[in-house]
Amino acid sequence: MTVDRTEEILKFYGLEPDQKHIESIRSLLIYEVNNRNSEDNEYMKTICILLFVLGHVEDTLLIWSAKRKNFDAGNYIEVQLLCGAGLEETKRHLKSVNTLHAIDQLKYLEKSERSNDFVNFTRENVINFYKRYYAINQ
Repeated sequence: MTVDRTEEILKFYGLEPDQKHIESIRSLLIYEVNNRNSEDNEYMKTICILLFVLGHVEDTLLIWSAKRKNFDAGNYIEVQLLCGAGLEETKRHLKSVNTLHAIDQLKYLEKSERSNDFVNFTRENVINFYKRYYAINQ
């Protein structure tokens, strides 16, 4: 029986990883974003979920890079995953960074907000959704 990479990462880190693993999780996502041969969008999405759960606002641009990697990744990685530190905190951060990527992401978040993609958005709701998605006992 083979275990896929998504199952492996969830077994290793759990859905709610310890903060001590943040650098290794970031490294995994950077590798996936830069790996042109990788098309495992489910795995990349799972790494984004782990960063969302850890909740560091500075990871939003890294997750944005993953979402923008290709069309399929853009569909796999939900807009809410850009906001692990919260929507308002993420928007404040993007305004303070003020790079082209940050401005593009901010526009995308604002458009998504107008489209009601953040109705009932809370970190807890997103985490609970992914616990059900991955059939992890709460």
